[in-house]
Amino acid sequence: MIAIGCDHGGYELKLEIIKYLEEKGYAYEDFGCYSTASVDYPEYGKKVAHAVADGVCDKGILICGTGIGISITANKVKGIRAALCTDCFCAEATRQHNDANVLCLGGRVVGPGLAVKIVDTFLNTPFSNEARHVKRIAQIEAE
Repeated sequence: MIAIGCDHGGYELKLEIIKYLEEKGYAYEDFGCYSTASVDYPEYGKKVAHAVADGVCDKGILICGTGIGISITANKVKGIRAALCTDCFCAEATRQHNDANVLCLGGRVVGPGLAVKIVDTFLNTPFSNEARHVKRIAQIEAE
């Protein structure tokens, strides 16, 4: 199950990504927001991050205007490794190397065609499980 959420700056891109998820048969839960009316991104970033961290959803997708604020918010939740990606290379690398579990996008930065390709790459790239990456993730998770 994929958790998806956005603020007003990511709303239109979220609709495009939901179309992709539905076309590909992905189960998802939409945590809002539900319009272009101004809202505070931390509310939606936290909802998606907690759904992933608590195991309700396997991965998350978050979108705000730039992707920056919502990625900062998501990364405050223990167990979340949110990655702001602007291209497919970053999406592939963050899955292979960081086992990222939340993808962040900027609705005002990435167009819908590229965003869908980034989402596809993120959802279909497995973690490498290489010892060096496992070790580094453990270092990230340690306090």
